Amino acid sequence: MSTDAIVLLKDDHKTVEQLFKKFEQAGDNAHATKRKLVDSIVKELTTHAYIEETIFYPEARRAVPETEDHVLESVEEHHVVMWMLSELTKLEPQAENFDAKVTVLIENVRHHVEEEEKEWFPEVRKSMGRKQLQELGARMALAKADAPSDPLALQSA
Repeated sequence: MSTDAIVLLKDDHKTVEQLFKKFEQAGDNAHATKRKLVDSIVKELTTHAYIEETIFYPEARRAVPETEDHVLESVEEHHVVMWMLSELTKLEPQAENFDAKVTVLIENVRHHVEEEEKEWFPEVRKSMGRKQLQELGARMALAKADAPSDPLALQSA
């Protein structure tokens, strides 16, 4: 039995949150550690946004038309995040604004996750049946392999 789409997205959220916490706990001079963590954050968020934008959002929008404004807002939030990710890929961890940029990224993503999980996902779950969410989750899991590595390659960017 496959993981349903919302469970898959929440699992992604947990993975990214763990990376955020590790970044926040890294010392001021842990430049190599921070670089590795940010590279992982870029990969995870780019893949996550890709499956949301190409599969989940369109399906959720069809199933729950009244969430259209939330979908549009989410895509705009992705836009901001993808640009920040692209900047972070080129920025050295020793740069004076590296930690500040990551902090703003974390704040943006945490806000986005909270809105999705508390306000939007429950509506989608109510409107889509378990079978439909499982089929969607299977499609999304397979689509992760097709995600671009460059955040600016996403539709929202």
